[in-house]
Amino acid sequence: MAVKNYILVCGGTACESSRATEIYNALSAEAEAQGVKNDVQIVKTGCFGFCEKGPIVKILPEEAFYVEVVPEDAKEIISESIVKGRMIKRLLYVDKDAEKNKDEFDIEDIKFYQKQVRIVLRNCGFIDPEKIDEYIAREGYAALEKVLFEMTPEDVINELKESGLRGRGGAGFPTWMKWNFTKNVDKEQKYIVCNADEGDPGAYMDRSTLEGDPHSVLEAMAIAGYAVGANKGVIYIRAEYPLAIERLEIAIGQAREYGLFGKDILGSGFDFDFEIRLGAGAFVCGEETALLRSIEGNRGMPTPKPPFPAVEGLWAEPTVINNVETWANVPMIILKGGSWFRSIGTERSSGTKVFALTGKINNSGLVEVPMGTTLREIVFDIGGGIRGGKAFKAVQTGGPSGGVITSDFLDTPIDFDQLTAIGSMMGSGGMIVMDEDDCIIDVAKFYQDFCVEESCGKCAPCRIGTRKLYDILDKISKGKGSMKDLENLEIIGNAMKKAALCGLGQTAPNPILSSMKYFKNEYLEHVEDKVCKAGKCKDLVRFEIIADKCIGCTVCARKCPVNCISGERKQAHVINQIECIKCGECFNACKFGAISKS
Repeated sequence: MAVKNYILVCGGTACESSRATEIYNALSAEAEAQGVKNDVQIVKTGCFGFCEKGPIVKILPEEAFYVEVVPEDAKEIISESIVKGRMIKRLLYVDKDAEKNKDEFDIEDIKFYQKQVRIVLRNCGFIDPEKIDEYIAREGYAALEKVLFEMTPEDVINELKESGLRGRGGAGFPTWMKWNFTKNVDKEQKYIVCNADEGDPGAYMDRSTLEGDPHSVLEAMAIAGYAVGANKGVIYIRAEYPLAIERLEIAIGQAREYGLFGKDILGSGFDFDFEIRLGAGAFVCGEETALLRSIEGNRGMPTPKPPFPAVEGLWAEPTVINNVETWANVPMIILKGGSWFRSIGTERSSGTKVFALTGKINNSGLVEVPMGTTLREIVFDIGGGIRGGKAFKAVQTGGPSGGVITSDFLDTPIDFDQLTAIGSMMGSGGMIVMDEDDCIIDVAKFYQDFCVEESCGKCAPCRIGTRKLYDILDKISKGKGSMKDLENLEIIGNAMKKAALCGLGQTAPNPILSSMKYFKNEYLEHVEDKVCKAGKCKDLVRFEIIADKCIGCTVCARKCPVNCISGERKQAHVINQIECIKCGECFNACKFGAISKS
């Protein structure tokens, strides 16, 4: 009997942590209990991208898009959506603007997806990543078959050159050129490496891609092996990604059984196979030479370049290294052609970019948009604007290596060159939105603290420079900074950019230098006025009760976690400034405006 309906259950890490497996099991049990087990196929997929509203369940062919589902909804989903063919309105996601205009649900009304173009994420949320047949049904491994039997290695590299694909790990180096360097080295042993050591705070693009579509990366690495003459692939992934690791292992095993990896692939005479190496979570191992040293069993520390890994990399052999997102583009470029890929995006930055949109945003999640999409479109159209109706302040792109983008640049097309021009960078794709309540010094201090902890310590500019920058920021945040300190931030930061050994040290000052450029007044307020208007720098914040406005309701005293507020009922209260920890609970609790923050 033919299956009439499909139920797709988001199985990404975020939804898994919100009981997605329980939802899947409950739906399976209810389908059997209600006698429709043979009429419906229930699939646990990868991430749908719309993480803000997870767990997500999608019903096909009706395309009902259910959000914030819990296991207890399973009975109603089966009885209404499957047995009776009716959508459950209370579970449907409908944009507020759409609700005003129409009563019927239409998935095309979901603004979160309207401006997205999914190439990297094409299969995430559509297939069961643990079943190779579902990947094959969506043209999986057709690109590998094409290169093995219809293309020469030169043809593959020329197609990549035509596509204009640039590395999505941050540097934006032309992919075809890196491959060509390795191809032209006359060595018998060469390696293909996938950098899945995603370490930026707030970034989870690569993890979600591997969880939802591991075969796309494996297929691409085998294609690269054919193009450059390598027969060994190594996936370097941080151990904190257990679900991605599990699905990679399953995918590799299934592909081997199908004859897609191993010896004499598809009878072509080409050999290629994989191994997985786990990283311990060191941010510096995202740098390619440090990553290679870690794979070799050494401490993850960068080495000077040249020689570059493409010529002398893993075990001193020629090595192609690309990150997960770069690899995931390759099969579609081979199938649809380089000119198709180049038609998307901008002249110098073709294709799409995946961003992890987080922070003070209404619709957080994974976003894949054409290069050249403006920040305004990402934040306000796709992201739904700032949470709580607050004012937009800035976006931090590129993580600890990037910079802040202010409202003056909301209409700037986002690509490699445009971001660099305004003092930020693409990075791997983290995009953290800030609102009016964020303190720019506090943000810069957070990223610098991260860089201090993650510096490998090999070179003095990074080892000493990151600590000095943090100490100065800490001093400023406590109201002890001077104009000389602001000058030193720039001097040290610019010296690090020129002298540090690797990208970590060279880019660690970026959040400070860019924020000083666009928020100089905020730095001056902290230094000259000893004020933090956002209230994030606790040493500069003072909460006081305005006696004339206080009615003695005692709410503030009951909310205070350290009991530093005293006073009789119906009498004005007082805050003990010595014991106050500046948490702001009293300020948030008072409904009469009787507490000032200065």
